[in-house]
Amino acid sequence: MPTSETGPSPSDRLLPPGVIGSAGDGAGAASRSAARAPVDRKRQPSGDEARGRAMRAAIAVIAEKGTAAVRMSDIAERAGMSTGHILYHFGKKDRLLLEVLAWSQADLWTRFQQAADQAASPAEKLDLFVRSYLPRHQGDERYALWTQVLAQRHDEAGRELLTTLLDGWDERLEAIVREGRDLGQFADVDLPEFTIRAVAMLSGISEDVMFGRSRWQHTSAHAFALSALERELRPTGRA
Repeated sequence: MPTSETGPSPSDRLLPPGVIGSAGDGAGAASRSAARAPVDRKRQPSGDEARGRAMRAAIAVIAEKGTAAVRMSDIAERAGMSTGHILYHFGKKDRLLLEVLAWSQADLWTRFQQAADQAASPAEKLDLFVRSYLPRHQGDERYALWTQVLAQRHDEAGRELLTTLLDGWDERLEAIVREGRDLGQFADVDLPEFTIRAVAMLSGISEDVMFGRSRWQHTSAHAFALSALERELRPTGRA
């Protein structure tokens, strides 16, 4: 369940390790710094502006209170919007949470792809992938959103959306490894099996980071995970 960014953002670089900062003006930074602005009912934002503001506010409030305790009024207050305006755009909380997660992932993947397009090799893309997947710190807002939304009960449409988002990470990793394998830079691994192992490892490390395990206080989770994947992908006979 990735949540990290691949390039600098106003927050401190993107939003999970390294969730990453955020996009555009930075979902992570904007959500953390968003003030509880008074509601100006004469100028409520509309369209994309309103959705973006609500999304960033929701990420911040969910990280603070959790999905069970968060109220639509909390999001409205953080966004400087009326509760009615939030309800107009999203209908109910369950729908909002799923849309926020999908928005967050689309933002992350866009910035990941932009960075990957500039990468000089599959090895650099693998580095970007690991950095984007892992939370950058305990309490990372994007990763917190992932874990809390996954813990909720969802209808069939919700489960399909979550499955699509999770599969998106598998597909991106497979594409990187396939490219490296075809160029002779990575070992000829079984792609589906390698992806399952790699994502399971990254998810486990992410949970450790979010929990605050002391082992990661003096060791880089990103460096550890990347080194493990590189060892498995190193072609036979190459030091």
